[in-house]
Amino acid sequence: MKNINLLVVTFFMSTYISFSQIPNNGFENWTSMGSYSNPDGWATMNEMTDMNGVYTATMGSPGNVGASYLKLTSKKIGQSIINGIAVSGEINPITMEPKTGFPFNGLPKSLTGNWQYMSSSPGSTSVLLSKWNVNTLRRDTIAYAFQTLKGMAMSWASFEINLDYRMSIIPDSCIITFKSSGTSPSNYDYLYVDNLLFNYSVANIDDIRSENKSVDIYPNPVKEELNISMYVINDIDIKIQIIGNDGKLIYSKELRKTNGNVNHLIDTSLFPKGIYFVDISSETISETRKIVIQ
Repeated sequence: MKNINLLVVTFFMSTYISFSQIPNNGFENWTSMGSYSNPDGWATMNEMTDMNGVYTATMGSPGNVGASYLKLTSKKIGQSIINGIAVSGEINPITMEPKTGFPFNGLPKSLTGNWQYMSSSPGSTSVLLSKWNVNTLRRDTIAYAFQTLKGMAMSWASFEINLDYRMSIIPDSCIITFKSSGTSPSNYDYLYVDNLLFNYSVANIDDIRSENKSVDIYPNPVKEELNISMYVINDIDIKIQIIGNDGKLIYSKELRKTNGNVNHLIDTSLFPKGIYFVDISSETISETRKIVIQ
């Protein structure tokens, strides 16, 4: 019996560790696609730009750690400039946004690594931890991190990007995205990346959530005016709904292309008294809170 239990524990731990690591985190492994190479486990824009003989993701050598690193460079094709993008999973070549990530069930505090960069339109790094919700048939955001590149780093520098946890459950997927430019790419903006690791220094998810609270809904109970406050990044659309305890929708509002600190006020003075649910959803936010209207 002890041997069986040991095997079960060993299998669980090995599964947890394998699912909690970043694939090809040092960009040591590349696969030749003929005229170009891609880092294993990562999607880039190279497939789309191959017909023009232009590649925004290339292998640099030597790496800050190891033999190689990832070079992302925004480049001009005709009258357009293609952003240098790498996604740990799949990318939509038309929208240039991530489609899928890799299996992941860890609870890291932050993403760490080394980089160099210089751009006139600052690039960015983002991390999304999510889990498929079998009831709503959509992915719930468990944690999110986003950082815009500031200034420049002309030699290898260390970075750490903290994750903001929104839900206290284990994720099943992770997407990491690097962009060498922002919304207005400039020719030859670049971002070099190497030695990616997750920092697991926080004891548990409740400790992490206490450090990062992205959405506040107050007062609760509420009489006349409800305030929804949040910090939003990356120009996203946010949908706010208030649903009665009977399941009926009594309020719906879509905030288009929001960014930065957002304070949305809702007049609740005409709503019938009772219990309601405030649902906030976007690409990076999935929150449902119970409120009482008095």
